[in-house]
Amino acid sequence: GEADLFLELFVARFQVSDATQSDLIFGIVIVGTDPITTPPTDGIYFLKSDGAATVAIIVRKNTTTGSNSKTSIATMANATNISLQWYYDGNGRVFYGVNGALVGSMDASSTYLPDATNLTVMMGLQNGEAVAKTCTIDYVFAAFER
Repeated sequence: GEADLFLELFVARFQVSDATQSDLIFGIVIVGTDPITTPPTDGIYFLKSDGAATVAIIVRKNTTTGSNSKTSIATMANATNISLQWYYDGNGRVFYGVNGALVGSMDASSTYLPDATNLTVMMGLQNGEAVAKTCTIDYVFAAFER
């Protein structure tokens, strides 16, 4: 019913100095000690791995049985702002976009949607080589309605 409906929204606008040799994570996740090297077991987040400029979105209830992802939803460029957003519709789907344009949607049913743990906003950058990298964050917005 209407009382069970909840909506979540996440938006981040940022840039990195090196789009290929940087690892990054943006989203809402369970707290971990090294969320880039060992991605969170629970959350909805964007992840960019070292050695590639492409971004993935992950919806994860747990690492082994409840993880859904879409790869290469965006390609980053050095020192160029990108806006990544996702929206949970309260009805089992996460919609995701890049620079304000809808790119796609994915299954976020009870199999995949994290629902039994506290989540927090996460922003992280790690260099992918022995050279300093920077991340300039314009804004991060996270909202929850119940």
